[in-house]
Amino acid sequence: MEIRRFGIGQRRPDGPAGTHNVQAALIDSGHGGVIVELALGRHATIEPHSNPNTTWFVVIEGGGFVTVGPDRARVFAGEAILWPADVPHGATTELSEMRAIVVEFPAAELSLGPGATIVDARLPGTSWGHASAAVPAPPEVPAPADGRLVDERPAPYDPRHGEPR
Repeated sequence: MEIRRFGIGQRRPDGPAGTHNVQAALIDSGHGGVIVELALGRHATIEPHSNPNTTWFVVIEGGGFVTVGPDRARVFAGEAILWPADVPHGATTELSEMRAIVVEFPAAELSLGPGATIVDARLPGTSWGHASAAVPAPPEVPAPADGRLVDERPAPYDPRHGEPR
């Protein structure tokens, strides 16, 4: 059994240039990508920047704002935001704190059948850690995202669903 520690006592100041009041704890880094816990304090900023890798920003506590390209949206715990490769993205908080898990996938070599291969060499340059090698793409590669946020909020809590508040 392998246990990785993150959270209070494990974090260090981190982030791209212009980052303010943000701490990160690396959970894992390897050929499959990078997983990092981020803690954004009040009035924190991750300046908009681009990254050559596809990244998910998963809010696990609190809330704030994210930007993807020209779009900006308020986000809350329980929401995941796709930061597409090469699209400027960032995050901020105002009067509340926010914790997120960042899952960054390096670009991979895509096989298109016998004798036809496209190599995407964007692997170096992960924002929050180090990915050491590319991984093969799944059999069906989804269409690239256009980098826009969708302002959809879940329906109000219904106690008949049995979900915790």
